[in-house]
Amino acid sequence: MIANTKIDFQKIKTKLRVKSPWDRIIILCLSILITLPVFIILHQNLIELNWAFQLDRILLFLVVSATIYFLLYQLRTIIIICVVLYLLVLFYGTVIGNYGFNQVYQDYDSMIYTMTYNPYPQDIIVSKLLPFPNKSSILQAIEYQNPKVRNFAIMATSKHFKSVKGYSEYRTLIQCFAVFKEINSRWNYVNDPKDGDYIATASESLRYFSGDCDDHSILMAAAIRSIGGTPRLIHTKGHIYPEIFIGTSKDLEAINYLIKNKLFVKESFGKPLHYHIDERDQIWLNLDYTAKYPGGPFMSEEILGALTLN
Repeated sequence: MIANTKIDFQKIKTKLRVKSPWDRIIILCLSILITLPVFIILHQNLIELNWAFQLDRILLFLVVSATIYFLLYQLRTIIIICVVLYLLVLFYGTVIGNYGFNQVYQDYDSMIYTMTYNPYPQDIIVSKLLPFPNKSSILQAIEYQNPKVRNFAIMATSKHFKSVKGYSEYRTLIQCFAVFKEINSRWNYVNDPKDGDYIATASESLRYFSGDCDDHSILMAAAIRSIGGTPRLIHTKGHIYPEIFIGTSKDLEAINYLIKNKLFVKESFGKPLHYHIDERDQIWLNLDYTAKYPGGPFMSEEILGALTLN
């Protein structure tokens, strides 16, 4: 009985085994396909050494690829089963909305793009140095629960980037970028009266899309907050501008790719993203009225304080 079982098992292995040289070709292709998601996970969780020409990441990719090739070669007698299992795992992830074929492509595309076109951290906020000027008045002016403000934000999301498919986890940020595009394309800078600061409410600024930097920041923060984004205002010497919370360096990779390849292709062509990293290693992207795309150049670099809308 045992002998018959061994014979049957050998017959099965013989039927499943792919003849040379096709077994090596299939193993090579499969190892590359498996390397992609494994490399992406390692890339996102391992510290970057910042070697020239991304050599640390190239070396990591080669090591992962060689290791997977070696393991698959040891399983070459059942290579067909390995192929089927790999495809089934990705197919299952695609069907239930988890990590599947599309996510592998998006993550790899974002990673490669960011490795080629790195965003640019202007500086790091270590602490909030001074009290935020006119803090109570500004907070009252950020009317994110005002129906007019929310209706405006909803209109902007219907007008811009509605056709962008995929990237569901960044849907809120994409919609916030639609708000940014609508406001900055219409904003008209007008100075305050000579005898002091005039702080316009968000709903007031919606009428003419005019005012100074704090009026712009208030409207931007209110509209973004009204649709679920997390904005904050940065205070510099003589200037206030808004930023939006992006997340981690992994999120920055995806956002960098989206801005430069899907959302603001012409405006950001050949230009880096400018952002700040706070004391908790959280990334905030510049949304100043002078920026033509999210993450445009900072108008002022000297940071005196920050006001975050949680």
